[in-house]
Amino acid sequence: MKLNELKAPPGANKRTKRVGRGPGSGHGKTSTRGHKGQKARSGGGVRPGFEGGQMPLQRRVPKRGFTNIFKKEYAIVNVKDLNVFENDSEITPEVLLETGMISKLLCGVKLLGDGELQKKLTIKVHKVSGQAEEKVKAQGGRVEVI
Repeated sequence: MKLNELKAPPGANKRTKRVGRGPGSGHGKTSTRGHKGQKARSGGGVRPGFEGGQMPLQRRVPKRGFTNIFKKEYAIVNVKDLNVFENDSEITPEVLLETGMISKLLCGVKLLGDGELQKKLTIKVHKVSGQAEEKVKAQGGRVEVI
């Protein structure tokens, strides 16, 4: 069998139902919607989740938890990402934005300790993890919390 000999099995290709095309089509007059009623009208039907007047599931289930409106989100940078910079360079949130390491400043920048650092850098960030600070100091650099 070759690719040009492939054929769809019988019944695989179904013709589309052409509704509202007269009595000869078998789908004329009411166009398969039946007679009257909510579902027969244009734009008719019930909204998603509607259960015929019964209290819907999304309202029967109890609410859980809350959203802390004072939560602070930080843009995260790992130590391994800073190896692209030159030795003895100063890294600020503005520099990180320009280089595309972070897309938004949010509430500030947090430095995390994933990976290894091979450069001596001066890093100015809003928050820093203990592991990240150790790795920067081990290379002779320093971390300043803004």
